Amino acid sequence: MKKFLIVGAGFSGAVLANELANNLHCTVDVLDEREHIGGNCYTERDKETGVMVHTYGPHIFNTDRKDIWDYVNRFIELVPYTNRVKALYNGQVYSLPINLHTINQFFGKTFSPKEAKDFIVSIADNSIEDPQNFEEQAMKFIGKDLYKAFFYGYTKKQWGCEPTELPAAILKRLPVRFNYNDNYYHTAYQGIPRDGYTLMFEKLLNHPSITVKLNAKFDASQDVSGYDHVFFTGPLDQYFNYKHGRLAYRTVYFERGVDEGDYQGNAVINYSNEDVPYTRVHEHKHFTPWEQHDKTVYFKEYSKETGEEDIPYYPKRLADDKAKLLQYRKEAEALKSVSFLGRLATYRYMDMHHVVGEALDYAKQFVQSETQGTTPPVFPNEEAQ
Repeated sequence: MKKFLIVGAGFSGAVLANELANNLHCTVDVLDEREHIGGNCYTERDKETGVMVHTYGPHIFNTDRKDIWDYVNRFIELVPYTNRVKALYNGQVYSLPINLHTINQFFGKTFSPKEAKDFIVSIADNSIEDPQNFEEQAMKFIGKDLYKAFFYGYTKKQWGCEPTELPAAILKRLPVRFNYNDNYYHTAYQGIPRDGYTLMFEKLLNHPSITVKLNAKFDASQDVSGYDHVFFTGPLDQYFNYKHGRLAYRTVYFERGVDEGDYQGNAVINYSNEDVPYTRVHEHKHFTPWEQHDKTVYFKEYSKETGEEDIPYYPKRLADDKAKLLQYRKEAEALKSVSFLGRLATYRYMDMHHVVGEALDYAKQFVQSETQGTTPPVFPNEEAQ
């Protein structure tokens, strides 16, 4: 019987553990340094208000892949949910992403879709042919006024640097709509778990061949000779004890507040002005509109550089980071019987559905390699991705 070790009980580790346990004659040990399973998708009931809280910030599951949607619904019920984000700028509340209502409200117009599209083309900086950074991409995309209102201050707070220092690719995820659709996502399937995400992790890991150990920090110097294969889902640079330097991340922290009734009337409101220290406020009772609560709990979200004791959230992936990443991947490729997957181990920004899909796809590859006696890939992705 094969014996596997998985480091990390987030989506990557939990999905992989379940797939291996169900498709191979094996035992799987799952370690996590936190006191709970679920990684950053961990949810729990707030003791004071009874509201289901996304402990590490809001997570709305959304995907265009029906197979991933169906897979998650095997373990938990995803209730259809539309995320409607608002933005506060100079005392006015606007809808995000930028849509026809945002444009008309911001400029005091009553444009039709065609008129709005022509107007945006007229104010965009068309002199920028090949945007080299976030700011140039935004200016070419929506012009100076909308960029300054909704992206400059927010981006500077979130990433801790001038937008000119960030790659243009970051903004390509943010759409502009020339209709009144204020759904933050454009994916076909969108939902929130009726009973929270933690239940899914409990079900994924509830298997006789899986053993979970929490508060267990992994170190690559540990003796793992008793395992046939190790799967690492933590930070890639941490595995190699930061020998080539730390990969840069931004992290977030929260300031909790409790109120009676309804605090802000919406799940998420961004604060776009640079002089407001937090980036957004999320009020979690609005993520479960099927529940009723007399009290409400909300969190002001702040962003900062990731220190040694912080939880990494968003990979910065600047030029220096990519150079270090290449060095770490070269080291990883030289290892035997160790694989790396997930957002931290591959140093990429990934939404939940990307992580679940990657873990499912990688599990199939690994099972196939086991049955055919071939060597499985060290990473699930090419470095250029």
